[in-house]
Amino acid sequence: MSANEVESPHIPVLYHEIIAALAPKPSCFYIDGTIGAGGHAWGILNASKPDGQLLGFDLDPQALVIAHQRLSVFSGRFFLVQASYTRIQEEMHKLGWKSVDGIVFDLGLSSIQLDSHRRGFSFRFDSPLDMRFGASDQPTAADLINNLPEAELARILWEYGEERFARKIARFICEARPINTTFQLARLTERAYGNSSSKIHPATRTFQALRIAVNQELSAIQEVIPKAIEVLNPGGKLAIISFHSLEDRIVKTIFRRESRDCICPPEQLICTCNHKATIKELTRKPIEPSLIEKENNPRARSAKLRILQKI
Repeated sequence: MSANEVESPHIPVLYHEIIAALAPKPSCFYIDGTIGAGGHAWGILNASKPDGQLLGFDLDPQALVIAHQRLSVFSGRFFLVQASYTRIQEEMHKLGWKSVDGIVFDLGLSSIQLDSHRRGFSFRFDSPLDMRFGASDQPTAADLINNLPEAELARILWEYGEERFARKIARFICEARPINTTFQLARLTERAYGNSSSKIHPATRTFQALRIAVNQELSAIQEVIPKAIEVLNPGGKLAIISFHSLEDRIVKTIFRRESRDCICPPEQLICTCNHKATIKELTRKPIEPSLIEKENNPRARSAKLRILQKI
């Protein structure tokens, strides 16, 4: 990676693997559904010189400012919108694009969000429990933990965080309300864990679960993948980086389903679904970062990359 490519505070995960997978070319069209600080977008625009174009999405206005500055050397070739990637078709229509040649989604949090002292994404800083990616009209993490019934809180922690102490933490939350800061919540989860020998911080899964619930991340992933496949040109590729098992399970399930001609139950002898494969799954086993990348970028440690190609 050149010096120009590392000016951003964000280190793009699996950068070389993404560029190799999409193989950007001139006169082609690309989408970065989670542009962050523009790391992957920079590589795509650079490789598709002189006239490749890119549409970038992000809900975080701070990320869009940084990405716009980062990509300014490609002026006239990129378009950034503050919107969910689920609006992929609507925003393409505004540009007059009918289809694209490559799409990348880098799911989860960016370094910009993790390093923010005011957004509530990290328990490293004492800040309000916000956790919203962008929209100011949606409930915050504090709204959820201070208003939801104990049973619903336990469900969120279990389903979205795979938290084994979900019921206990939910009970502690309800007993300690109101809880408004990251340190308050982190200390509460530490108390729930007691003397546990867990290798990860006790608050990790709780913060993950609340962030997913606040931003409705899993439903967005389920919604966008079929849309992304639909707008790809034949031969075009979709690359998705996930960071935990819940995300990867959704990506894997949809990729497997759309790569098959029949999705009828195994016990059904005659096919009645009329389903036809629309994609070829290029990564039956996900690509993971090298040991060197994991050492240099802690965010990359749990990353998994899956790639498909439109038939």
